[in-house]
Amino acid sequence: MSDGPPTLNLFIDQCVPDSAGQAFRACGHAVTFLREKLATNSPDELVAAVAEGNDAILVSLDGDFKKIAQRHGVGQRAFRKLSLIKLSCRESLAAKRIHLSMSLILHEWEYSAGTTDRRIFIEIGDAVIRTVR
Repeated sequence: MSDGPPTLNLFIDQCVPDSAGQAFRACGHAVTFLREKLATNSPDELVAAVAEGNDAILVSLDGDFKKIAQRHGVGQRAFRKLSLIKLSCRESLAAKRIHLSMSLILHEWEYSAGTTDRRIFIEIGDAVIRTVR
């Protein structure tokens, strides 16, 4: 067991409000904003590749990433190690919902440590939090 909660490595998409990234930082996690690494109009596949290549959990409001990161489905999956926190809540609630979801996010990350392909998929809505294992 670890001595404390894990430090997550997060990659914040351009459509996510800065307050959401700051919410993760306030909890002690490493946060990189897309604009620090890529052009803000970069294609979704490049954003996913950069997040996955840096072992970062992608945080996005963009529904396309849900399709890119899904574990189940038909066809080849190019992003087999991509972790995603999909914010389906109102942007104005994003930081608050992240704070309220943090224990579940950390639990899912710890749980995934015992799996063959460590990754998480969490969707945070206005009133619902969903995980996919």
